[in-house]
Amino acid sequence: MVGRGLLTFKTLPSISATGVTAGPLEKKSSFKDKFDKVYDDERCGLETNEHAHAKMMEDACMIALSKIDSLPSDADYLLIGDLVNQMTPSNFCATTMGIPYIGLFSACATSVSSLILAALLTEVGMSEIAIAGAASQHNAIERQFRYPVEYGSQKPATAQWTVTAAGVAAITPHKKGFPSIECATIGCVTDLGMTDPFNMGAAMAPAAADTLTRHLSGHGTSVNDYDVIMTGDLGKTGFELYKKLVANKGIDDTKNFRDAGAEFYGKDPSFLAGASGAGCSAAIYFSEIFEKMKIGKYKRVLLIATGALLSPMSFQQEDTIPCIAHAIELTMK
Repeated sequence: MVGRGLLTFKTLPSISATGVTAGPLEKKSSFKDKFDKVYDDERCGLETNEHAHAKMMEDACMIALSKIDSLPSDADYLLIGDLVNQMTPSNFCATTMGIPYIGLFSACATSVSSLILAALLTEVGMSEIAIAGAASQHNAIERQFRYPVEYGSQKPATAQWTVTAAGVAAITPHKKGFPSIECATIGCVTDLGMTDPFNMGAAMAPAAADTLTRHLSGHGTSVNDYDVIMTGDLGKTGFELYKKLVANKGIDDTKNFRDAGAEFYGKDPSFLAGASGAGCSAAIYFSEIFEKMKIGKYKRVLLIATGALLSPMSFQQEDTIPCIAHAIELTMK
């Protein structure tokens, strides 16, 4: 630890393999060709959305393990999370996988918080294979946090579409030719009084700006040191606000700034401000970003996943929306 919430990994744990699964609507994603498996049915042929949620996670884990010629019995830890109450899809996935399990909740920032924990376990020599990641399923999440899909409620332009996708990574001791986890920044929770669940991007943008600032200053880097600085799922509205916030902190808005939520569905106006959900950043980080690092197009990447830490109860009680952003820096070494 080089400072409060600032971590460096001297052994450079590697992302040795990934697995990404997605729902049928995600065939409209700009990244669909990079996903490992795309289902034709939102429920994966199962009875409920939640069962499908767990199935997507199971398949993503098995895909990642297969790429390193491993079985669930070879893995030391399963570090995953989702957005459903008590993370039941993750729990059912863990039941099937039979891997020692720690369920994680950082909302849509779980894609990175899980990587950080996996890297820590690997760094201290307590893990040879740790599976880390996150997932979301559109229908399950929408009816929990907003309205059932059947209700047909109209949404404002600031709203985002919850992605049906799961993304996981297999974290191992350092392997040459694979992205290495060099350092990370644990986010601080921010709450600027936002209460609108249809404007999550604006609620999360300050947390992303704070984490970026802390990471750059704490680890002694600048935005120009990275091929890409990709936030999680701020969406088009939140991403523009984020860039203004970091500009106010004296950080240049460079062309390497990207946002998974703003890009996931391309420019399709049907998805309003873009994508969201714990599977949003996980799907892009563990497909497009991972592949471009492996082929050498990206040498150094900063991933900042954002999460809105509300619950159905806090929303019903008209509480504000606390938000978090965690960052992890990947290099090719």
